[in-house]
Parts: sequence; structure tokens; C-alpha cells
Amino acid sequence: MSRWEPGAAERLQAAALDLFVEHGFAAVTVPQITARAGLTTRTFFRHFPDKREVLFTGEGALPAVITQVFAEASPALTPMQVITKGLCEVVAPRFDGLRDYLRLRRGGVLSDEGLRERELRKRALIAEAAAAGFRDRGLSDLEASLAAQMAAAIIDTAVSRWLDEQTDRALADVILETSLALEKMIKTG
Repeated sequence: MSRWEPGAAERLQAAALDLFVEHGFAAVTVPQITARAGLTTRTFFRHFPDKREVLFTGEGALPAVITQVFAEASPALTPMQVITKGLCEVVAPRFDGLRDYLRLRRGGVLSDEGLRERELRKRALIAEAAAAGFRDRGLSDLEASLAAQMAAAIIDTAVSRWLDEQTDRALADVILETSLALEKMIKTG
């Protein structure tokens, strides 16, 4: 085995996801992951502090992505326009080419209660960052919190629907449809 194998993190992720789906998260060990990837345990721990982190790589970048949504939003946009435009133009492109990976990841997360809780933590990070962005745009704490929760609900719902679909429809289209459905529901009560 090469000491500095190119693409090691990606290989470890792929191996871990396959094993999590096959056996469930709790039954898989780091040595099993590294054996499947053809790498060493030491290499695993150079990339990930534990096996959970294989599924949550990039979580730390979420606040920066949300900050980018607000930085690129015109001051004239309504909160719902900020949400829809930001999710379609800033967030959705980050999912390009990842649908199969995200389906496997979702299977791994759903296989373990602790991972499902961790996924909720990720949603809370998104909502916290969005609430701060809305407060910076002049919304009250209540309005910012509600808008942030709507943003988190829209992206969660849209991504889930997108992963369930057997079409090649773009995530941005599903986000727009989800956002419009929520707006309609709010208006019609």
C-alpha cells in the first residue's frame, strides 16, 4: 500500500457507505472500512476522527455556505425570495453529481438512531446560520427564526423528494417547487 494514496478520503467514504448500507452503521468497524478501501487504519484516522465523520464530512462548511447565500442576496428580496434564490443558486449546485452518493449516505444515516440525531444537528446549524443572516437583514428575532426554520424545512423536504425521484430533474427545480408549495400553503391557510 502506498503511504500517500491519492483519493484516500473518497475511497474510505465509498467503502464505509457500502458497508453501512450492507451491515448497518453499528456493525461496521474502522478496520473493515480500511480493508474494503485497501488502506490502513492510520490513513483512516488521518482523514476522519471516527466512523461517524465519514457521513458528516463538510458539516463545518455549512455556516459559510449560508453566509454566502446572504452575501449574494439583494437587499430588495423578501425573506422567501432570499430562501428560494439562495437554495437554488448557491446550495443546489453543491449537490451536482452527488445524487447516488447522497442516497447511500441517507441509507447509512437512517440505519442508526445516533446518526439521525446528528443529522438533526446539521439541520440546526443551517437554521442558526440562516437566522443570523435574516437578523442581519433587519428581521426581528421571531421573524428571523421562522424564516430560518422555513429555509431548513424547504431544503430538507426538497432534497428528500429529489433523492426519492427516479428522474433526472435538477435539485433546483425541486427546491423551487417545494418553496412555491409552502408559499401557497401559507397564503391559503
